[in-house]
Amino acid sequence: MHLYFLAEGAAEQPPNPIIPIWQEIVVGAVGFALLCFVLMKYVFPRMEETFRARVEAIEGGIKRAEEAQAEASTLLQQYREQLADARSEAARIRDEARADAAGIRDEILAGAREESERIINAGREALAAERSTTVRELRAEVGKLAVDLASRIVGESLEDEARRRGTVERFLAELGEGTEPAGAGGRR
Repeated sequence: MHLYFLAEGAAEQPPNPIIPIWQEIVVGAVGFALLCFVLMKYVFPRMEETFRARVEAIEGGIKRAEEAQAEASTLLQQYREQLADARSEAARIRDEARADAAGIRDEILAGAREESERIINAGREALAAERSTTVRELRAEVGKLAVDLASRIVGESLEDEARRRGTVERFLAELGEGTEPAGAGGRR
C-alpha cells in the first residue's frame, strides 16, 4: 500500500514502482528505528542474559564435570595405592605367619625330641635300676640256694652268716670269672 494521499501531485502522475515515495521511507525508517529501539532496550538484553546463563550453566557443568573427573581420578589413584598397600601388608602378615608357624613347629619338634629323650633316658634309668635290683635279689637268692645246696652236700650247717657270706662271695666271684649268662651282653 502506498501513501498516495501524502504525496503531492498524486493525481497528476502515476507513481513509479521502482522509486519509493519519500514519505513511505520516513515512516518505514521511524518504524524500523522504533523496532530497533525496543529490541535493543528490552529483547536483546534478555536474550543476552539467557544466553549468558546458558553458557555459564554449560561451562559450569563442564567445569564441575572436569573437577568431578579430577576428583574421581585422585580417589581412584588413592584407592589403588591403598589396595597395593593392603596387598603388601597382607603378604607381609602372611609371611610373618608362615615364619611364626615354622618357628612354632620347630619349637614343638624340639620340645617333642627333648621330651622323648627325657622319657627314653628315664626308661633306661628305670630299667638299669630295676636290673640292678633284680641282680641283687638274684644274687641273694642264688647265694641262699647255694648255701642250702652246699649244706646238704657237705652235711654241715653253713647257716653262720660270716661263713655263708664268704662262701657266697667266692662262688659268685668264680661265677663272674667264667662265661656271663646269655643276654647279659655287658649291660649292668
